[in-house]
Amino acid sequence: MNADTAIRIIEPPPSRGQLLYDGIRSLRKPKPDAAPQLPTERLVRPAVELKADEIARYARACGFRREHGVPLAFPHTLAFPLHLLLLTRPTFPYPASGMVHLANRIRQYQRLEEGQALRLEVFAERWLAHPKGQALSIATRAHSGGSLVWESDSLYLRRGVAGPIGEPWEGSLQWDEQALVRTQRWSLGGDLGRRFAQVSGDFNPIHTSWLGARLFGFRRPIAHGMWTLGRALAAQQPPHPLAAAQLDCEFKLPIFLPAAVTLWNRLPDGPRHEFEVRNNAGDKPHMRGLFIWGAR
Repeated sequence: MNADTAIRIIEPPPSRGQLLYDGIRSLRKPKPDAAPQLPTERLVRPAVELKADEIARYARACGFRREHGVPLAFPHTLAFPLHLLLLTRPTFPYPASGMVHLANRIRQYQRLEEGQALRLEVFAERWLAHPKGQALSIATRAHSGGSLVWESDSLYLRRGVAGPIGEPWEGSLQWDEQALVRTQRWSLGGDLGRRFAQVSGDFNPIHTSWLGARLFGFRRPIAHGMWTLGRALAAQQPPHPLAAAQLDCEFKLPIFLPAAVTLWNRLPDGPRHEFEVRNNAGDKPHMRGLFIWGAR
């Protein structure tokens, strides 16, 4: 940990109203006149319970079954309010609204259980230079019993920033797209964004409102990337709780709601699953991912 890092304990967690107010207030941030400074705060919730009712609501929204246990991406929903707190802080150089979720990397090191308490830590990890603007990696670390049990790195993009700083970002998931075959088709309702917002806490208007989506340049509301990821994982997880597992995904074209989309897979190589979520015709990618699980 950097010597300049400040630990900030977040208890109780911020309300949805407060997060919405902070997000609106952050729209008035002035354009930075110099290279952006990386936020130094580490936001911490010391004991966040994996509640059975919240897990069940998330599972129903994404298609997980009871025997799947705690879904791999579920802890992200617990950490997301801390992501928003970080992005809406006065010291963060850009408005939170309009930040685009580009990619996610998740690693789980042991089985998670209902009722288990996690110490969640969220911090800005590094800037990355992207061809379309300035990217930022936000890290989430979950500890239990003094051990790191789950972690993720989320990549966000601020479009239109000239001269972005940091190492160049390049997508790492490359394979022969012709080797994938269609395995499922999903019909997504126009209210999916509003329904998943109730589960995930992500009320970004690009997902929940036609007007909000248009204000940010989208012709219709778009599906949450983390819903797309959760649905794809639910379709591929073995019928038992995960112990060790890892996920790398990159979000591509937005899914405009309502929509029909398709899941494409390569013939599995043991626990290794390469997959894509594409449009109904199968010729445009919405998300690409690599999902690997370890021993039960």
